[in-house]
Amino acid sequence: MTLLIVVAALLLLLFVGLPVAFALAGLGTVMLALKGLPLVMVAQNLHGAIDNFVLLSVPLFLFMSNVLLRGGVGRDLFDAVQSWVGHWPGGLGIAALLSCGIFSAISGSSVATAATVGTVAIPEMTRRGYSTSFTLGLLAAGGTLGILIPPSIPLIVYGVITEESIGKLFLAGVGPGLLLIALFSVYCVLYASFTKNHIPSEKATWRQRRDTTLRALPTGLLAFIMLGGIYSGVFTPTEASAIGASCAILLTAVLLRTLNWRGFMLAVRDSVATTIVLFLIVIGAKIFGKAVTLYQVPAQVSQLVDTHVASADLFLVIVAGILLFIGLFLESLSMLLIMVPVLLPTVLGLGIDPIWFGIFFVILIEVALITPPVGMNLFVIQAVARTPLGTVVKGVAPFIGLMMLSVVLVWMFPDIVLYIPFRM
Repeated sequence: MTLLIVVAALLLLLFVGLPVAFALAGLGTVMLALKGLPLVMVAQNLHGAIDNFVLLSVPLFLFMSNVLLRGGVGRDLFDAVQSWVGHWPGGLGIAALLSCGIFSAISGSSVATAATVGTVAIPEMTRRGYSTSFTLGLLAAGGTLGILIPPSIPLIVYGVITEESIGKLFLAGVGPGLLLIALFSVYCVLYASFTKNHIPSEKATWRQRRDTTLRALPTGLLAFIMLGGIYSGVFTPTEASAIGASCAILLTAVLLRTLNWRGFMLAVRDSVATTIVLFLIVIGAKIFGKAVTLYQVPAQVSQLVDTHVASADLFLVIVAGILLFIGLFLESLSMLLIMVPVLLPTVLGLGIDPIWFGIFFVILIEVALITPPVGMNLFVIQAVARTPLGTVVKGVAPFIGLMMLSVVLVWMFPDIVLYIPFRM
């Protein structure tokens, strides 16, 4: 009964328009007060929620992605990839996806990925006759790679909540990220082959490939440094964020000279604003999590599963359905902070690998980024393209199906997730 009351109260607060952070913190505070506990616990959780060295990487990764966004590296990256694959069937779409994948390996942000690559790719694809809905859907879905391919901010937060290795979570996201790029690319080829309503790109000369690749090479090296350093153990994910932020400034301000003082200050402002929002949600979730633990809500969930769910597979199906539903109303980080503390005891009790479950969870909350009415990437791409939201929503529908297919493949073949972190 307690579980139903808590869920109903939280949904009511969210539906009346209260910001997620304040809904979580407010409900948690009321629950603690009703329990007769001293409210000094709230103040203690305000500090304890963000008193974690690993979380220092969040503002640094956000700053790095904003510096790269303001520095205009998306154009160089897209031109370089396009010179190699642009003449293939659906080549411009594949170039956009590969650019999203490479930028995701630097930024850790889906919004920055969608905005950076979308600003460059959308005009080029529409100019060559690709339908507007397909183009916008592709870029919105491609942007979601930013929270799966490392470094991923949601995976950092998941690691903090579950006390799992951030490095292993990052490496576990590589295989599914490549899988999604492959599935999206196959769809691009099929779309281009059957529609025939676009103008194929001319095959680039070797000189063009050399010139564009050399200009984009520093950006690619930045991605290699980030992943290679984490994989080899040269530096931790937190250290990687500091190194990446420093390299991003050197790349855009010194080497490419595309970042001026105004752009730098805008990058700082955007990073601070986003960090405040994210950390407020983390603080609210910490207070709420403390309250639901004292009310034994996780234990009630575990008991319900033990009573009514016969297998881990059925549990995963139920979790997927719940996440797809609440993803219509909540953004990705809120879903993670609310659901993971409640589900984790059951996950461990059923013998599900928490690293694998983290990737499974993140793929599903990726879908929330491109589902109306609150899908963040939908609004980012709409703002970039200046088109009605319905056009973007129409375009993402096939990609939602492909993302669900990737969930099924990850469930059927767990080594897609676990091979790199544990067997390489």
